[in-house]
Amino acid sequence: MRPDQPAGDGYADRMADTPPGAPLPSSPPASADPAVVAAPRMPPRRPNWLRFLVLAGVVAFIAACAVFMVFKLGESLGVQALLVGVGAAILPVPVLIACFLWLDRYEPEPLKYLIFCFAWGAFVSTAAALNVNEFAAGRFADWGLPDALTGVLVAPFIEELTKALGPILLLVFRRREWSGITDGLVYCGLSAVGFAMVENILYLGGYGYAAGADRYGPATGAQQVIAIFIVRILLFGFAHPLFTSMTGVGLGVASRSADRRVRVLAPIAGLLLAMMLHGTWNLLPTLTQATGEAVIMLYGFLGLMVPVFFGMVGLALWLRAWEGRLTERILPDYVRAGWLSPPEVAALSSLGRRHAARSWARRVAGDAGVRAMRGYQVAATRLALLRDGMLRGLDRKPGDRERAVAEERQLLEAITAHRSFFVGRDPQAPVGVWDGSSYHLRFPDGTSRPVAAPEEPVVPIPVVLAPPPPPMGYPPPGWHGLRPAAPWPPGHS
Repeated sequence: MRPDQPAGDGYADRMADTPPGAPLPSSPPASADPAVVAAPRMPPRRPNWLRFLVLAGVVAFIAACAVFMVFKLGESLGVQALLVGVGAAILPVPVLIACFLWLDRYEPEPLKYLIFCFAWGAFVSTAAALNVNEFAAGRFADWGLPDALTGVLVAPFIEELTKALGPILLLVFRRREWSGITDGLVYCGLSAVGFAMVENILYLGGYGYAAGADRYGPATGAQQVIAIFIVRILLFGFAHPLFTSMTGVGLGVASRSADRRVRVLAPIAGLLLAMMLHGTWNLLPTLTQATGEAVIMLYGFLGLMVPVFFGMVGLALWLRAWEGRLTERILPDYVRAGWLSPPEVAALSSLGRRHAARSWARRVAGDAGVRAMRGYQVAATRLALLRDGMLRGLDRKPGDRERAVAEERQLLEAITAHRSFFVGRDPQAPVGVWDGSSYHLRFPDGTSRPVAAPEEPVVPIPVVLAPPPPPMGYPPPGWHGLRPAAPWPPGHS
C-alpha cells in the first residue's frame, strides 16, 4: 500500500480468509482532547547560576567580537562602503542557510544552537582571523617575504580552526544535540556561512565599492561590486562551507562513536583536511598570478574543487536520509515491546511518507492534527537516535545512562500524547489494536479477527496499542527501555 492511501483500503483482501478471533478490546474514542497534543515537558531544572553566568559570558563575548568587527570594518572601509558591502554580502545568506536547514529536516536542531554557530563564525572567527592574519602579514613584510604567503600558510589554519571551534564547543558541552554527520555539516556550515558573510563585506565594500569609487566615482564602485559579487559569491560562494564541511564530517563521526580514539582523531583529521583544502584553494590564484598561467586556476577549479564539491553534495544527500533509515532499523524494538505499531515505523521511514502522514492527520484532525503529527515524528526520530546511542554505548557514566533512560521515558510519553490526538479518528480505517505481534481488527459486520502484520507496513496509522504484556513478556535481548505505562489514549475505556 502506498503511504498516501487510507489505511483501511488493503485490509479486507488480506483478511478475507482469516477465522474469527478473540474479542477485540473496546475501540478508541471518536475524538481526543486537544490538550493532550502538547508533549510532556522536561522537568524544570533548579536554578544554576554557574550555567547562567557561562551563558551570559558567551553572549557577551560574541557581542564584543561583533562590535569589534563593526568598528574595524567601518574604520577600514568608511560608512558608505561598509553599508554597500553589508547589503551585498547579506543577499546570498538566506539561500545558503536554507540549504543547510533543508538537510536537517528529520530532526531539526534547536534554533539557539544554529544562531550560536552562525554568530560564532560571523564575529568570533572573523575577529580572531583578522588579527592573526594582520600580525602574520606584518611579520612576513618585516622578513621581506611576499604578502601572499599569509593567504597560503596562515589564513587556512587560523580560519578553519576558529570556524570549527564553535561547533566543537557544542559537541563537548551539548553532545546530545548531535545526531551524526548531518548535524556536523549543518553546525559547521552555518559557522562558515557567517564567516563568509563578514569576509565578503570586506571584499565587496573595500576591494569593490571603495576602491572603485575613490578612483573613478560611485558608478565604477558599483560596477566593481557587481563583478566581485558574480565571481566571489555566485561562482565561488560554496568555498568556505565546503572547506569547513570536512571538519563537520569529523565532528559528526566523533559524535556517534563510543571509541575515545575516534572521538579525538576524527575531528583532527577533518580539521586538517579542511585546512589543506583551504590552503590549496588559496594557492591556486597565487600561482596563477606568479606564473601568468591562467590554466592553473582553471585546472585546479575544475579538477579539484568541483569534484570535491559534488562529492560532498552527494554525501550530504545520502546522509540526509540516514535518520529515516535509522528509524527503520531501531524502532522495531519498540514495536516488539508494544510501544509502536508497524504502520507507525513505516510512516517515519522517509520524508515522503512523513508528508503523507501529515496530510492524513490534517484530513482526520485538522491543523491541530498536523501539529500533533509533526511533534510525534520529531519525538520518534529523537527516540531512534537515543536508542541507537544506547546500543553504541555513547553514555559511559552511570549518570549519563540514567539520564538517557529518563529521556527515553519522556519521549515515549510524548509519542503517546501526540498519537492520542489523531489515532482512531479516520472513518475509512478499520477499528484495530496492535498487541505487539498481530492486529485485532473489527469489521463493519461486527466480527473481530487477529491478523499478522503485512510484509509491507501500511500507513497512515490505523490502530491504537494494546495494553502492555506481562513484565516477563517480550522485551528483546539487550532491551534497556521501559515498558509502556499508558498506551491507551486518554478517555479510552
